Amino acid sequence: MSQILPGTKTTRMELLRLKNRKRLAERGHNLLKEKRDSLIMEFFNAIAEIKEAREQVEEALSIAFSALTQAKMIMGPSRVVEFAQASKTKADLSINTRSMMGVRVPVLSLDHQEPKLPYSLPDSSVKLDTMSTKFCEALKAIIRLAEVESTVKRLALEIERTKRRVSALENVVIPRLDNTVRFVKLALEEREREDFFRIKMIRDRITE
Repeated sequence: MSQILPGTKTTRMELLRLKNRKRLAERGHNLLKEKRDSLIMEFFNAIAEIKEAREQVEEALSIAFSALTQAKMIMGPSRVVEFAQASKTKADLSINTRSMMGVRVPVLSLDHQEPKLPYSLPDSSVKLDTMSTKFCEALKAIIRLAEVESTVKRLALEIERTKRRVSALENVVIPRLDNTVRFVKLALEEREREDFFRIKMIRDRITE
C-alpha cells in the first residue's frame, strides 16, 4: 500500500488541508480510544450482571417449581392442570431501547396481570396462588436475564467495531497522512530552493 495519498498536490493549500485532516484524524483516534475503553468497562459490568441475573433465574425457577410440587401434592396433579387450563392471564412484553455509549441496548419490561382463576376457596388451596406468584416472579427474572445478555452481545459487537476503527486510524490513516504531509513539505522546500537559486541567477545576470 502506498504511503502517500493518491492525487496529492504539492501546494500550500494542499498542505494546510492535509494538516487539518491529520488533526481531525488524531482527535477522532483519541475519542475512539476513550469510547473503546468506556465500552469495555460497561461490558465487564454487564458480564457481572449476567452472573447475578442467572443466579436469580435459577433461584426463582427452583422456588416456582417447588410451589408447583406442593400444589400438586395438596390438590392433586389433575386439579392443578384443570385450574391452569381454565385460568385467564395476560402478560405483555414491552421492548424499548436506551443509549449506552452510543450503543442502542434493549430495555424489557413485563406488564403482567394476575391470573383470573375460576375457583373458590373451598375447592382450592393457597398453594395455587403461591405457585402463580412465584412463576410470575421467575418470568420477570428470565426477562431481566434476556435484557442483560442482549446488552452484552451488542456491547461486544460495538467494541470489536471500535477496535477496528482505532486500529485503522492508528496503523493506516494517520501514518499515511503524516507521510503525505512530509512529502508535500519536502516538495515545497525543494521548490523554494529552486526558486531561490533561479532568482539569484537572474539577479546575478542582471548585475553583470
